[in-house]
Amino acid sequence: MTTVDAHHHVWDLSVRDQGWITGRELAPLRRNFGLGDLVPAAAAADVRATVLVQTVTVAAETPELLALAQESDLVAGVVGWTDLTAAGVGDALAALRELPGGEHLVGVRHQVQGEQDTGWLLRPDVRRGLAAVAAAGLVYDLVVLPHQLPAAARAAAQLPELTFVLDHLGKPPIASGRPEPWASDLRALAGLPNTVCKLSGLVTEAGEDWTVQRLRPYMDTALDAFGPGRLMFGSDWPVCTLVASYGEVVGTAQRLTAELSPAERRQIFESTASRVYGF
Repeated sequence: MTTVDAHHHVWDLSVRDQGWITGRELAPLRRNFGLGDLVPAAAAADVRATVLVQTVTVAAETPELLALAQESDLVAGVVGWTDLTAAGVGDALAALRELPGGEHLVGVRHQVQGEQDTGWLLRPDVRRGLAAVAAAGLVYDLVVLPHQLPAAARAAAQLPELTFVLDHLGKPPIASGRPEPWASDLRALAGLPNTVCKLSGLVTEAGEDWTVQRLRPYMDTALDAFGPGRLMFGSDWPVCTLVASYGEVVGTAQRLTAELSPAERRQIFESTASRVYGF
């Protein structure tokens, strides 16, 4: 089955530091990861298209990602970054689309998980920026922690014209084994028709002792909440390599969805991402 990987990253530490890579646990990520590293692993897993996602809140990163997409046969879309709180967000997005590879810009993301204000998404200046993202025909990727899900749902309700894509299932507390209130808050978000969810990042949230059995309840919750038509697979490479190889992550997602029909699996592994990101 042809697969779209709707979530991965690249970085070159000689170009820019990744300030979030700190501590002993993340030390294996303190090296360069480029498309050349991903291509053979993707080919082995029959991944034919990917979405390259920003990692830092630096304006210069997105043009670099777009240029990579222009030269790549693998990258179909880029989720970049722009300052949503700044005036002229629409002009900034239009300028990105004029750059080499600008046609690959499919969405915008901000590291909301790092914001101390749990209501950051609800601020008037942020809402104005999100409205500009919608007006530009782009989607908004949500990278939030479980306690930020209620604010994300309120933002999505206030902006029905914008599609919100939840990264990593909202980072459920798999390691602790206590799904609430994450599960209830996820269902509340999924109750809004302009929301979509990525089946990504689960092995990392579970930790080194992850198993398919430990991940399954969280996958089942997301599947019940969103349905296969609003779920898409993402590897979260290279972050996933902290605990699993690229092939293991793809294989795990396939095992978690093995009981679905071929049409439902095709939605998760291909058509949802293609439709939402407009490949």
